[in-house]
Amino acid sequence: MPLYEYQVKTIAGKAIKGSLTALDKATAMEELRKRNLTVFSLNERKTSLLQMDIYIGNPVKSIHFIIYCRQFATLMRAGVSIVDATRILAEQTESKPLGKALADVGSSLLRGVAFSQAIQDHKKIFPPLFVNMIRAGEESGDLEGTLDRLAVFFEKQHSTTEKIKSALTYPITVGVMAVAAVIYLLWAIVPQFVSMFESMNAELPAITKMVLVMSKSIQGQWYLWLLAVVLLVAAYQVAKRTEKGAYALDYAKLKIPVFGKLNQKGSIAQFTRTFASLYASSVPILQSLAIVEEIAGNKVIGKYIRSAGDSLRQGKPLSEPLKRAWVFPPLVTQMIAIGEETGALDTMLSKVADFYEMDVENTVDRLKSLLEPLLIAFLAGVVGIIVAAIMLPMFSLYSNMS
Repeated sequence: MPLYEYQVKTIAGKAIKGSLTALDKATAMEELRKRNLTVFSLNERKTSLLQMDIYIGNPVKSIHFIIYCRQFATLMRAGVSIVDATRILAEQTESKPLGKALADVGSSLLRGVAFSQAIQDHKKIFPPLFVNMIRAGEESGDLEGTLDRLAVFFEKQHSTTEKIKSALTYPITVGVMAVAAVIYLLWAIVPQFVSMFESMNAELPAITKMVLVMSKSIQGQWYLWLLAVVLLVAAYQVAKRTEKGAYALDYAKLKIPVFGKLNQKGSIAQFTRTFASLYASSVPILQSLAIVEEIAGNKVIGKYIRSAGDSLRQGKPLSEPLKRAWVFPPLVTQMIAIGEETGALDTMLSKVADFYEMDVENTVDRLKSLLEPLLIAFLAGVVGIIVAAIMLPMFSLYSNMS
């Protein structure tokens, strides 16, 4: 949205210079006049390429969006109009992209555009779940309750995601440290003993020979190792952008030892929490399933959600295709079946989400306590093998000299 610089005078006769964002010049002029300001000049500031904001991925951090949802719900509960609430939040949010989007939404609201329609024009900022629940809240007249549910949903989603990240961070960190230690030893330490081993004219242990070969390879052909890493990263990025590749990667995430179950539980928690929030907000069930499939975070789970939607269109129960899906444990499908029979699907889904969110938290705690000693032992073992490969021939030489 363009930025306009202005020179105005207040009722008291004080001259003021400033800037504001608006959809167009007419909207900016209208906003200044509403503030009882006399406008002398109003010009759009031209933005150079170097001054442009460039965002990669999701431009708004989840924590900033959570704070926005909670503050928006609080302001609406306090009786603040949606226009004023949007203006206030646009000015005080720490997220620059969110602030710009809200300023644009505020301008649209002043022109009489519905809030759900205004935010739909900013798809990178406001996810489909948010847009559809807001639209349902407007239609039902319960926008305040919808905002409360959105705030709770995003808070729980963020909490679950952060717990899974914390479980993965430690082994990744230790793995990087192990690789760095091995490269340093093979590059800088092992070569210092090569000439001594060659002068011994003795049969070296197999482990020493292996370490010497690796050391020569890293020193003489380091560019091939670097190229291999680059190719692996490039192959991963390309695979993520293809339908079959993304599906295979998501399947691997669910099947990987130890962490596969954790990823599965986290995805189930996200699926049931999202579905429950949409259903409770009176979003049509087929539309809810389409949204959940899009933001499920896993192509494998998304495939089975799509099958459930197809089954529902044919008049069959939602739980029927999910029972045949290996990614959904019996607890999930049975609770969904009970919810369908009793007409309390959102309640059953919320209970399942609560259970799996708690299960994720407990699993993360257990993993941390179990992985810490194992990974320390792994790091010590990797370094110990290289040290042993160097020391064994030296002990043999010392024994011969004695």
